[in-house]
Amino acid sequence: MTLDIHQILKKLPHRYPILLVDRVLNLEKGKHITALKNVTINEPFFNGHFPHRPVMPGVLMLEALAQAAALLAFETLGVEPDDKTVYYFAGIDGARFKRPVEPGDQLRLEVTLDRMKAGIFKFGAKALVGEELAVQAELMCTMRTIA
Repeated sequence: MTLDIHQILKKLPHRYPILLVDRVLNLEKGKHITALKNVTINEPFFNGHFPHRPVMPGVLMLEALAQAAALLAFETLGVEPDDKTVYYFAGIDGARFKRPVEPGDQLRLEVTLDRMKAGIFKFGAKALVGEELAVQAELMCTMRTIA
């Protein structure tokens, strides 16, 4: 399964400037997702991180991976998020940053669903630029209903 930006906008509640998934190349329910984030100099965070050498913040790379993970979780459960559902981080383990991500790079987000238990999802996640690993981590996420 693939998703374009219009389909992604229907599935994720995030909007500019925090929507960090541009396209889904492959999604297999209950197993894995491969998605893209095109990194451009127009990203608002580059104004301050860093003006003399723009680098994508590591926390935003992890956020992009979490958004890809959310798409995988929603498809796996067969649910569409609504205004009363929020998808949260429950934990991030073993995060390692291996390569800076700069304007002009395309971040390939690869996330595998490792476990789903008691409303907690555990994912193995990595992001690459070309064949170079930029970041890897284990992500734990959960969905909660808000009042």
